[in-house]
Amino acid sequence: MTVPRKKSEQPGTPEKTASIEENFAQLEAIIKKLEAGEDSLEETFAGYEAGMKLVKSLNGQIDNVEKQIQILSEGESNE
Repeated sequence: MTVPRKKSEQPGTPEKTASIEENFAQLEAIIKKLEAGEDSLEETFAGYEAGMKLVKSLNGQIDNVEKQIQILSEGESNE
């Protein structure tokens, strides 16, 4: 039986409460590690997978911010 890890035990996984800046910092760390090329193929694939999850999370976060800005901009133009 495999015991699932807690989120804090999985390096590089996006957390729902992480800020955009924190997610970018995690992504940058993953990219640097991948560019170093010192990991095994399995570790490299895991890093790539974690990085892609972060990219998806960041895309969602950025979309939300853009929607908020658009709503605020529309509110200002109506005044």
